[in-house]
Formats: sequence, structure tokens, C-alpha cells
Amino acid sequence: MSTATTTESKDLAPVSTESLAALLVSKERPPRPSAWSASMTFGWRAILKIKHVPEQLFDVTAFPIMMVLMYTYLFGGALAGSPKEYIQFLLPGILVMSVVMITMYTGVSVNTDIEKGVFDRFRSLPIWRPSTMVGYLLGDALRYTIASIVMLTVGMILGYRPDGGVAGVLAGIALLVAFSFAFSWIWTMFGLMLRTEKSVMGVSMMVIFPLTFLSNVFVDPKTMPGWLQAFVNNSPITHLASAVRGLMGGDWPAGEVAWSLGWAALFVLVFGPVTMRLYNRK
Repeated sequence: MSTATTTESKDLAPVSTESLAALLVSKERPPRPSAWSASMTFGWRAILKIKHVPEQLFDVTAFPIMMVLMYTYLFGGALAGSPKEYIQFLLPGILVMSVVMITMYTGVSVNTDIEKGVFDRFRSLPIWRPSTMVGYLLGDALRYTIASIVMLTVGMILGYRPDGGVAGVLAGIALLVAFSFAFSWIWTMFGLMLRTEKSVMGVSMMVIFPLTFLSNVFVDPKTMPGWLQAFVNNSPITHLASAVRGLMGGDWPAGEVAWSLGWAALFVLVFGPVTMRLYNRK
């Protein structure tokens, strides 16, 4: 019995080796994926992570709802006479604030993958190097869109009525998502620089909180001291909030939109190369 088995193994071994060699030699090397294809693949990976860990959607569902309800009923009566009046001014601003705040989770995700050693595998692949980072940001763009839809739905229930109609709302969301995509490059840089995800969140909050609260999200800057107005009026969050508020209100403010897109381009041009340099040296 053992002799027959040994003979059979000897007969099969050359065949298996030859088949494997033929498979490796005869087949052409698959073409290198394009930059867009690689980026979309990593974007889909980010979406699949949400599918398998749905708790990640908490920050784009429960958190925005809580923000709208809390600030509308906390400040509405004091600042505008009633929550229904205040929601007309507040909703576009709180929409900007909430979406900008959740951009920091991009850096947390990057840092987590680094700790798990996933990036070492990515860098060994024959793909466009920035596609890994771009994929993270494309996947997060879906989260920003979901958060915007959730907050607009709650706002409509509370009495918000956009005078800009569907076109104004879509334009406002598109501008917000584009700005957030660019803004997220800052947090990818922190995700690569810092050692732990807690430190990424800590540093991100130190930057985001002053930037979002010192803006025109909640009140008109005209009520602020002169020295504070100088900062607030030139803040990228103020320009973005004014642009989104104007688009949704039907005003189409070309100047504020241009400022917002300019800031977005600046973030990509400055932090994009720095992030990729850190990624290549990590």
C-alpha cells in the first residue's frame, strides 16, 4: 500500500510542478491599475469597514441630530426670539460645524491601520502611491453626505425652509463635501505623525474646536469685539458657513464660494505633499 502511494506521488509531482510553471510563465502580467481605479478600490474598502462595524455611523447620525436639537432649543429663544426663527440661521452653520468636526476620524482610521501593519502591505503593491490616502478620503465623503442628509432632515422637521430650493441645497452640500475632503488631509498628516489614535483625536480637537466655535456658525460676527471679528471674518470656517448659508438661502454668494474653494485648494496643496512624504518615510 505504501509503495503504491509513493509511486503515485512521484508521478503527480512533476505534473504539478509543470502545471504551476506553465501557469506562471504563460499568463501575461496584469496591467497596473490606474490612479482612479486604485483610489476607488481603497474608497470601497473604507465603506466596507463601515458595513462590518456599523457603530462608526454613530458620529454621522446620532451626533448631528443631537447638535441640531441642542443648539436650536438652547440658543433659539435667547438669540432669535424662538427656535423656529433661529433654525433658519443656525442649520447651515451647524451643518458645516458638524461635518468639519467628523473629518478628524480620517486621521484616526489612518493611525489605526498603521498600528495594525496594514500600510506595510499597501506600500508593497504596484499602485499609485497616493491612492491609499485618497481612498480614505473618498470613503469618508460618503459619511459627510450621510451626516448632511440627516441634519437637513431634522432641520426640516424643526421648521427650516431653504429658499434656494433643491438646487441651492445640493450646491451647499457639494461645496461642504469638497471642502471637507480637502480639510481631511490635515488629519491624515496627524495620523501619520502621531503615535496613537488618542493623540490624533486630542490634537485634532485642539485645532477643530477653536476654529469652528470662533466663526459665524452661531451668531453674526458684528456682535463680537473688533479684535475677534478680524479673526472670525478671515476664518475658513466662516467663509464656508457663509457660502453654504447663502447657497441654501438662494443668494448664490460667489465671493464666499470662491474663498471656500480657495481654502480647499490650499489645504490640498500644502498638506497633501506633506502627508505623502510622511507616508513614504513611515
